[in-house]
Parts: sequence; structure tokens; C-alpha cells
Amino acid sequence: MEFEKKYLDVLQNIEYPIQVVYKARQDLNDYDVLSAVESLIDFYNAEERKREPRDFNLSEKSVEVYNGVKEMCDFRLGRALPENAEEGDLLNPLSISEMINCLKTIKNSIGKWTKRNGKQGYLNFVKEYMPYV
Repeated sequence: MEFEKKYLDVLQNIEYPIQVVYKARQDLNDYDVLSAVESLIDFYNAEERKREPRDFNLSEKSVEVYNGVKEMCDFRLGRALPENAEEGDLLNPLSISEMINCLKTIKNSIGKWTKRNGKQGYLNFVKEYMPYV
């Protein structure tokens, strides 16, 4: 639980683009999000190990999630500003291993809430905490 407290802002940042896609696509489900998050974990692991990431052959919905979350992850890694951000919005960059751990935390949350509440269990759980999306 300490990890979640320390990185709460990062976890919320990662969940924001997921909720943006969910709002636009009500047919999005937890599996689509899980596929995107697993791909990103592999992408950053591959980068850290200086190897090529695997091709996950993501669905169209998963690609939308992947792209939004990757943009936010790159921002939190100090690589790029997301759309509508300004230079002053840059935060202390995370390491790749910290980002991977944040993505793994999201992955675990997806599994937990899908088991409890079905195929959109995670999406609906997070939605309660992001009513402004």
C-alpha cells in the first residue's frame, strides 16, 4: 500500500487517458485495457534491457488506450509534454523501473476489479474517482 500512496499521482495520471477512451467508447472493456497495459510493460522492459518489444497485435480499442497511456507515461518519464501542456507542467521525471512498477500496479488493479465486478469492473471502479472525465 505504501507504493500506491507514494505514486498515487502517477497512477491517476495513467488512469486518466484510460477513462478518456472509456468515455468515448462505452464498448471498451477491462481486457482491452489489460492488453494495452501489458504491451506497455513489455515496451518499457524492452527499452530498459535494450531489446525490441514484442508485437502484441492489439485491437483498435487497445491501441487507443496504449497511445493515450504511453503519452502520459512518456510525460512522467520527462520525455515529452502531452497535448495542451506547457513547459512549466514538467514534473520530476520517473525512472523506467518506477514506471514499470506503476503499470504493474494498474495491471493488478485491473485483475482485481474484473474478478469482482465483471468485464468492465475496473473501468467502472476508476470512473467513480474521475467524474470530471
